[in-house]
Amino acid sequence: MKSFESLNRCKPYAEQVKPFNFLLTAHVIPEGQPNHVDPEKFHLVKPYDSDPRKWLEQEWIDQHSKKKYRITTRGNCGTRWAARVKTYGELISEYEFHPESKCADASGDPCGRQTTGQLQRRHIKVDEIKFIGKESNSLETVDEGMVHSDKDINTEYSDPKRSEWIVKIKPALKKAKLQVLVEACGKRLCRREIIELRAGRKKPHRRTQELLETILKKLAFL
Repeated sequence: MKSFESLNRCKPYAEQVKPFNFLLTAHVIPEGQPNHVDPEKFHLVKPYDSDPRKWLEQEWIDQHSKKKYRITTRGNCGTRWAARVKTYGELISEYEFHPESKCADASGDPCGRQTTGQLQRRHIKVDEIKFIGKESNSLETVDEGMVHSDKDINTEYSDPKRSEWIVKIKPALKKAKLQVLVEACGKRLCRREIIELRAGRKKPHRRTQELLETILKKLAFL
């Protein structure tokens, strides 16, 4: 409703945009937002109008900045005061190559844009457990294009007892032979530090943890 404050100002209640009204929303092409606008903080809406011939002539409201813009279906990018939006034809064309992330191809690999043939369900392997807020229920709005980044609606709560270091990397360190780890780390990490990390007597720096994770993946322990 905050997006429509300026539009509603000084209007009788009957003529205002109200809760449960219908509205229109436009989807911008990549690089189609107006100049100097953050693409993840830009989404156009306007009061509902059933006549599409008027849409190009009317002003649309950015729900983040509350500024008004026009839309266009021509060109490959936006202008200072207009956004280049997708047409129905472009949406249909994209659907032909829309990747189905929930499915796998005949070999069991995740589907891509060019995958053809009969699909199957992907097998899920739990890699890590994270606690998230109930606002993750709004993840569908990201898929629909109403919100352009899941960071805006998803909050993670870390559990020190279930950190990536404790759950994944430290157990993998113990599986690998000490001499193999020393040779793989080279001069980047000394033998004594590796021993302390494997024994749990020391917590790694972020860069050290990233280094060990990379090495353990190369050694097929992660």
